[in-house]
Amino acid sequence: MTPQRVTLITLGVQDLAASRAFYKAMGWEESSRSQESIALFQINGMALGLFGLDELVKDQGREGAKLGFGAVTLAQNFESEAEVDAAFAKALECGANELKAPEKVFWGGYSGYYADPDGHVWELAHNPFWPLENDGSLALPEA
Repeated sequence: MTPQRVTLITLGVQDLAASRAFYKAMGWEESSRSQESIALFQINGMALGLFGLDELVKDQGREGAKLGFGAVTLAQNFESEAEVDAAFAKALECGANELKAPEKVFWGGYSGYYADPDGHVWELAHNPFWPLENDGSLALPEA
């Protein structure tokens, strides 16, 4: 088994139907494996799940816990600044909240941030030092 891997990222959401609609409006295709209580999206060798917050707290065995938002950033890298701008505009059009418009950044790339309707933070970036694979996945280059 390879210990350095992630197979599923689950986001706790207030309104599963609204979150499901947001990601579908963004162009994400929901898996046929989804259920009424969880929306699943296949992404490059892993999956993204959307699960009701109350159900997630119960599933974690942390009854009464208050789950927070914004301490983790999910990121999508793109081939160009123009692709970042287009994806950012699409996210806002679909109901995302702008946190920081895309701009040139200190590390030599270009990025911006938005929050989905539940406050989950996404970074959209173009990193000229990290080429993407044909399927859009990232393989960190050796130093």
